[in-house]
Amino acid sequence: MSTSFRQESTSSAGAAFPGPRRGFLFFFAFAAVGAGMAVLVPAVLTLSVKATLLDPAGATTMVSIVTSISALCSLVAFPVFGRLSDRTTGRFGRRRPFLLLGAVLFTLGAIGLQLGTTTFALTVAASCTTVGASAATVAFTSVIPDQLPPDCRGPASAVVGLSLPVGAVVGLFIAQLVAPNLPAMILLPAGLAVLGTLLLTFTMRDRRLSPEERPAFAWRDLPRTFWVNPVRHPNFGYTWLSRLLIFFGVAAIQAYQAFYLMNVFHISPAGIANAVFLSTLVLTGAALLFAPLAGKISDRVGRRKPFVVTAAVIFGIGLLFATFTSTYPLFLVAMGIIGLGQGVYFAVDIALITQVLPHPDDTAKDLGLMNLAGNLPTSIVPALAPAILAIGATAAVPQNFPALFIAGAVAGLLGAVLILPIRKVR
Repeated sequence: MSTSFRQESTSSAGAAFPGPRRGFLFFFAFAAVGAGMAVLVPAVLTLSVKATLLDPAGATTMVSIVTSISALCSLVAFPVFGRLSDRTTGRFGRRRPFLLLGAVLFTLGAIGLQLGTTTFALTVAASCTTVGASAATVAFTSVIPDQLPPDCRGPASAVVGLSLPVGAVVGLFIAQLVAPNLPAMILLPAGLAVLGTLLLTFTMRDRRLSPEERPAFAWRDLPRTFWVNPVRHPNFGYTWLSRLLIFFGVAAIQAYQAFYLMNVFHISPAGIANAVFLSTLVLTGAALLFAPLAGKISDRVGRRKPFVVTAAVIFGIGLLFATFTSTYPLFLVAMGIIGLGQGVYFAVDIALITQVLPHPDDTAKDLGLMNLAGNLPTSIVPALAPAILAIGATAAVPQNFPALFIAGAVAGLLGAVLILPIRKVR
């Protein structure tokens, strides 16, 4: 891996650029996992706990509002930050300013979540966090095509993909250590996210873009910030829609796991931190076991599509199994299956994406659009969840969680099918 990192690659501006410094992958992983921690600990645990403390009867509605609006903010932020990053010409580089912005917004979001007492205040705090994650993610995902040739992107792709489940399990481990101290549960994971982002900011190489190299931009090009024509670039379109559907399933289990465990298995609010941590640990352990192997095999055989299809099918099966579990131990088995699918998928996801980007001068912008596909479900699912949860609901079972998980499984399987027509990637 280190040999590959020392190879020269070509930047989007067409100039040779040396590979990352020694130790890059550690700082890269720290920042990526930190960003995942900053977003997922509130999404999976602390926001639900905070909402339950503020309004036990309306907690699910509060979480849906907060999550939906904050996710919409990130949807705008991803492509905008990407386009700005591709055109940043300051002495600080193209990617570093957005890592620094991410650290600032992570700080504001954590403080806001701790101090907020209304739906509006929590929405502002969550929006700071998700927009900060957008800025940081655009920066570190753009480093991959900036500095690594296509046949050396598997390990870095696996790091980015696994940053979400690993960030969740590390953050939840910290949270359950200090539970039920909610301020510590919120601020400690966010502090590590800020530290990781700052460390990458000041240790990575980031080639400065001269004004002469800056891609031209006219106001008539503004709509392209949020658009890649899927007719002209069908490979990008299929990949985008596939990612959207697969992450729909991820969002279904991610956003409503805590409520599911409390309502179906009757785990108390005091014990929910430990229960969510254990289930996330099982998921992440399975992902970590298979992701590095899948990434290396994918690089060696030069194929991505079979791994994505297989992963999506496994993930869908895991969600279906979670739907019909009757005990918490069986739910952990389901989470292990889901983790296996996620591990294989995340190992090749970014590597595949970087091979279907349509515009060499708009790498970060197009990656931002692709990241939008991974984050849009965090807005769609909470918006649709109240209606799905109400399907077949009764006084005895007021929320139909199986319906939500089945919808996620079906979406994931459809996402697998959409990988098949992609021609540019094997």
